[in-house]
Amino acid sequence: MQARKTDRSLDAYLKSAKDLARLSAHADRLLTLQQIYAQIAPNYLAEASQVANYKSGIVVIHAASGAIAVKLMQLGPSLRDEFCKRGCEVTEVTAKVQPLRAKEGPVTAAAVRELPAAGAGKVSDLARQLPVDSPLRQALQRLLDHARHGR
Repeated sequence: MQARKTDRSLDAYLKSAKDLARLSAHADRLLTLQQIYAQIAPNYLAEASQVANYKSGIVVIHAASGAIAVKLMQLGPSLRDEFCKRGCEVTEVTAKVQPLRAKEGPVTAAAVRELPAAGAGKVSDLARQLPVDSPLRQALQRLLDHARHGR
């Protein structure tokens, strides 16, 4: 019960101070918009983007790539209409490229895929067939060297 009292007092504190109340209201609005966005956007877009801001009726969505941003801009009017149907005062939906932070931790050595022996043999055969000064041969050789040292 102590944690709930603390949670309520913190929430009350945030809403009591004028500037903090505005900030808390904005955060609540962004959370609501994000929840609605997750429902109305196609899954592949929702997974690669998120609501970043809301100001003067404009919802700003950060997209993980330029391709996602372009698709969001194309869907902007229909997303706006869907936000409005759910009671949000949205006049425009815009997207900006902002790579999302990885939800997973850094890649570990265990997560790196190894080059199977059969595959390494075929890559080696291909490399031997190429001219010695070929950039492709050099790249394949680096791949093979990396695979040998990674094991």
